[in-house]
Amino acid sequence: MRALPPGARAYILCAVLVAAACVTPALTDSGTPWAAVAVLAVLYLGCELLRICPLPGGRVPEGIGSFLPVVLAGVFLLPPAAAALVALPGAFAGTVVQRPAGVRRVWHAAQQATAAWVAGQAYGLLRGPAALGGGPAAGSGPPAALADFPYVLLPAAVAAVAFSLVLTALDGGILALAERRPAATAWSGLAARSLAPHCVHGLAGLMMAVMWRSPYGLPAALLVLLPMYISCWLFAQYHRERGAHRATIRALVHAVDIKDRYTRGHSERVGQASTMIARELGMNEDRLETVRIAGILHDVGKLGVPTRLLRKDGPLTPQERRIIELHPEYGHEMVRGIGFLGEARSAILHHHERVDGSGYPYGLTGEQIPVLARVVAVADAFDAMTSTRSYSRARPVPVALAELERCAGAHFDPAMVRALVEAIGRTGWHPVVTSDEDLQVIPARTAPAGDEAKPGPAPGSERPGVPVGRTRQGAGRDAGGTGAGA
Repeated sequence: MRALPPGARAYILCAVLVAAACVTPALTDSGTPWAAVAVLAVLYLGCELLRICPLPGGRVPEGIGSFLPVVLAGVFLLPPAAAALVALPGAFAGTVVQRPAGVRRVWHAAQQATAAWVAGQAYGLLRGPAALGGGPAAGSGPPAALADFPYVLLPAAVAAVAFSLVLTALDGGILALAERRPAATAWSGLAARSLAPHCVHGLAGLMMAVMWRSPYGLPAALLVLLPMYISCWLFAQYHRERGAHRATIRALVHAVDIKDRYTRGHSERVGQASTMIARELGMNEDRLETVRIAGILHDVGKLGVPTRLLRKDGPLTPQERRIIELHPEYGHEMVRGIGFLGEARSAILHHHERVDGSGYPYGLTGEQIPVLARVVAVADAFDAMTSTRSYSRARPVPVALAELERCAGAHFDPAMVRALVEAIGRTGWHPVVTSDEDLQVIPARTAPAGDEAKPGPAPGSERPGVPVGRTRQGAGRDAGGTGAGA
């Protein structure tokens, strides 16, 4: 908890207090249907525990979220406060990968309890309980009336949407406070990604509630969970395929790092910096992943360049320089058949193009250069300038950012440079690179320059007209870049 910013801690505490206020009426009301609450809570807990047990095709991955149909069935069957109680056991038991695990479990429990209470209130306002058909929630007797179809779909849909919006609002708030994301981007894409899955979960929960209230009772309601289990299995298959994709990417990056030992970890850092730029520009999550992959694989074409050129300490001859300048095309050919890379392929091919048309391989200008290529170009140049190479020493972060700003409009897209400057100015540059032997941590831009990186030559000590990162020895290595050719 201490690792979180004070604002995030206060936000989580407020969420816990709100959740406690939501469940308190159920604890004090003698009319709470405890049998139904216990059955649903245990069922939700069991579904969450099932997610970490081996399935026929392997474990269900973490990315699919909680097993929410049971919680939404509680929203449709129980009073709002009782429905909030149903969410607690499963939320506490959910697997947490990132630390602090305890705080995350408490947060998830508070978040789901509050969302269930709000959804229950919305469901009640639209006469959802009456439309469902009445009768005992535990299914111990005959229903008072049949469900009112299709009207019952309306309050159920509104409840599912309310549930989704509350989760989204709380998620965006914690992202803004804990990760210091801009308010404009913290909620970006969250609602669009979560609304459809929650509506599907709501439909499954409604099916459970209708079957529960039918003469067949709880056993029939449990049958609804079978297709959801199958869905989990399909998700597991999908995520294993994505895991294979990531393993392929890691293998390619590792091969590049082995071949060019002077740029160890460079690919991963460029991927992180590219993601920072893309997030600052408000790109959606799918595109963030694409630009991250593009940054990681941007130099994969070096596998086709002779190792002696990559490791040469002195300046390159014009012929050697032309050979190195082929690496974007080599890289594009290498990944051409990898369908899941999508837009990342164009970034690999064009990340050395310049806005003024002086780049390579095709001399594209301005908007002709793909957006992701312009993002990766800035991230690549930034990391090259802030990393020690065989031909240049690391520059302090402020010096590198100033050089990028100086070259904006000529070599780099000004919008991409501005996005990186703003992102690093707010959060600092803290690359986490698995292939680095020594983890590099660089403070925010406001820190003293002497504490940010190893000292390098002053900005004016390079050759005239050559940006920082291209010293006399390094100009050949960068192969036409501005420190970006690493």
